[in-house]
Formats: sequence, structure tokens, C-alpha cells
Amino acid sequence: MVASARSFLFVPGHRPDRFAKAAASGCDVVVLDLEDAVGADSKAEARQHVRSWLAAGHPAVVRINAPGTPWFTDDLAAVADHATAVMVPKAEDPAVLDAIPALVIPLIETALGITRAVDVCAAASVVRPAFGSIDLAAQLGLDPTSHTALQHARSTLVLAAATTGRAAPIDGVTTTLDNPEPLHADLAHAIELGYTGKLCIHPHQTAPVNTAFTPTPTEIHWATEVLACVTDGSVTVHNGHMVDRPVILRAQTILARARYRS
Repeated sequence: MVASARSFLFVPGHRPDRFAKAAASGCDVVVLDLEDAVGADSKAEARQHVRSWLAAGHPAVVRINAPGTPWFTDDLAAVADHATAVMVPKAEDPAVLDAIPALVIPLIETALGITRAVDVCAAASVVRPAFGSIDLAAQLGLDPTSHTALQHARSTLVLAAATTGRAAPIDGVTTTLDNPEPLHADLAHAIELGYTGKLCIHPHQTAPVNTAFTPTPTEIHWATEVLACVTDGSVTVHNGHMVDRPVILRAQTILARARYRS
């Protein structure tokens, strides 16, 4: 589920009244947040709410506090056994990730994390990386809404995931909530670079995110026809275009994603 999911909706861990609403929002994955959305004085309370929700059998990813913070160890002990996966912010050290007894989504959002992206993604516990655009932009002194400024970092993460055989990355959040255009622009850019999912901060974002990362009827038709014209795996031609192994693999990927969405 984590490897193929399109939309990951953050919910503050100290707001249990929102957990069920998030689960019913249409998002692919609920992310219960113990980090940025929760103040220091509410960390213990949030941890207990999240632990109770998971213990009741509800699936969710949990974003814990970063390694090196006062809350990291307690967060991990509380959720590792029941969370669908653990999202680790400020992911930089593969040894830390390897020590986590759960599936891990490393949130790569620092300059060191980007430069170590292959090693981070190669950790045995990692299922799929996520890109933390807001924190990285803050560290670098960049505009987080600039596609140009963060394109190299985004592409680095795509290459690292592919190099290590991990699922394609999850893009960072779009913070604009009163205008749909920035979200649509961010989705188009992420898809162009090879992302297949996105972090969301409001339930209204999940439907357009799911739609954007779902293969279109045109793509499905193309992929179906391409595979239909292949007989023994040899090079052939479809609508005037050469079809060889890379094209076949792309068609298979499109249909696999379409089957997951159906």
C-alpha cells in the first residue's frame, strides 16, 4: 500500500477527533503526525492518542520526531509495532533507519539527506522516500514554491529511489489552500520528474492528487495496445513508434498502477 499510494494526508496527532475524518477523506494513506503539527507540550498526549488509534486496528503511517530530538525514542517505542510504516523526518543516516523495526519512509529534507540520498534509500527498512520541500528550502534560503530552485534536489531523490530499487518518491506538501492552481502546478511538475505520490495537508487536496497520479484512459489505452502488439519480446512498431524493452516496461508500469487504482 505504501509503495503504490498516491495521497498521504497529514493529521495532527493531538487531534484524535480528526483521525476518523481523515480515514474517510478518500486519501490512500493517513499520516498521523507527532512532529511539526504538535507543540512540545502536547507531544506525550499526541503519542498516546496515536498509539490508541493504532492499537484499535486502524491502519496509518506515523511521522515521528526526528532522530536526535528528545521525543524520537519514545515515539518509536510507541508506534513501531502497529504503524503501517514510520515516517522519519530529517533522514540522513542509514544506520539509524536500519535500526528501526518497521517499514520506513525517510523524509529527506536536508542538504545532507539529499547528498546521501542513495545511501538513505538503500537502508533495508526503507520502502519509499519522501521529499521535504519546505524544510530543505528553509535550510538553503530558497523559495519553497520555486520549481527551478528545488528541481535538482527532487530529481536526485527520483534517481536515488530508482538506483536502490525503491518505489518512486512522494512529493512534498503544497501549502496554498485557498487556490487550486498551485497544487495543480506542483502535481504536474512532480509527475514530470517521476514522482508518483504527494503529501497532503488538507482533505480537499486528496481528490486532485489521486486523480493526477492515476493513469488516464489515454495512457491505459496506449499501454494496452503496446503490450498487445508484442509477441515474443522482439522489437516491433506501434503507431509509427518503435517498441522495445524500455517501452514495454513503461506500458507494464502504467497498467500496474491502473490496476492498483481500480
